[in-house]
Parts: sequence; structure tokens; C-alpha cells
Amino acid sequence: MSARLIAFNKPWGVVCQFSPAGDHPVLADYVAVPQVYPAGRLDRDSEGLVLLTDDGGLQHRLSHPRFKHAKVYWAQVENHPSAKAIEHLRRGVTLPDGPTRPAGAERIAAPDIPPRDPPVRYRASIPTAWLQLTLHEGRNRQVRRMTAAVGHPTLRLLRVAIGPADLRTLGLAPGQWCELATQPPYPPL
Repeated sequence: MSARLIAFNKPWGVVCQFSPAGDHPVLADYVAVPQVYPAGRLDRDSEGLVLLTDDGGLQHRLSHPRFKHAKVYWAQVENHPSAKAIEHLRRGVTLPDGPTRPAGAERIAAPDIPPRDPPVRYRASIPTAWLQLTLHEGRNRQVRRMTAAVGHPTLRLLRVAIGPADLRTLGLAPGQWCELATQPPYPPL
């Protein structure tokens, strides 16, 4: 039997688990597929691509930093980051749990994405900008902690790609999912 691999566009507010989480929606409220588990997580305040599989080896290959699957995020941040702040993100940021690996970081135009419900807080006196960050590791709340460390707290965060799985080509609206092929392009153990 072949492994199942599911791409899910997680809406804001959904908890990345299948068991009940108080009043918060969970993965089971959207993906009614038995015996699949997330290969990496997004926190409740983040949106975007989550991969789920029923194969423990594939789950490990997709989520472990050793396999170097790029994870691409769009982050709406407070103020306009300077070239120095972006270069700091590229070189790596020192966090309380140690330095991050170098990351891809660049300013981008505001992406064409559905509005968030509830909307991101708005303050007329504080402008916002969008960054695209590409990481090869996945620490807890890493993007949020990195942007805050360079003086630009994240207001909205979307993961748009993990390796070759990319929401920009999958066409999934928030709350939608689809099955993906498991071989190739994911490397064997």
C-alpha cells in the first residue's frame, strides 16, 4: 500500500492537531482522512501549507532539517525593514535557543491572498511591509521570533511552500486540501 500525502491550506485559528482543542477548530474539522498526521506544524496564529501523511518515514523525511526541504513563508511585518535588517535575517539571527541558519529574505509586494478573519490589527501610524523568508529548519515560532529580533514583529504569517509542494501552484483556498504524489520528488531515507 502506498503512502498518502495530503496538502492542506490551514486557515488562521486552526490548531495543528486532530484531537479536540477546547473551542478551537482542529485538522479533523477540515481533513476527514483517517490515520494521517502532520509532517511539521503551524501555530494557531499562522496560515498556509501543512503536509499530512500516514507514513512515519515520509513524515520524518518531510519535517527533519537534515533533508533540507525549503519552507517558504510570507510575513506581514510592522514598519518597513531596512536593507540591514533583511541582511541580518539572511545571515541568521541569534535567538534564546541559539543562532538560526542563514535564510532567504527579501521584501515582496503585498501578496494576492484572501483577507484574514479576523483581520490583522490596523494602526494608521504604523505602516506594514511583506517579506518572503525561506528557511531550512523549523523551530517553534521561528519566523515570528526572527522578525521580532530584527525589530519588525510579524502581524500575519503564511507558509506557502514546503519543498516542491507549493500553494501557489496547488490552488487551494483556505480550508481546502488535496492528495499529492509521494514519489518522487521526496528523497528516500
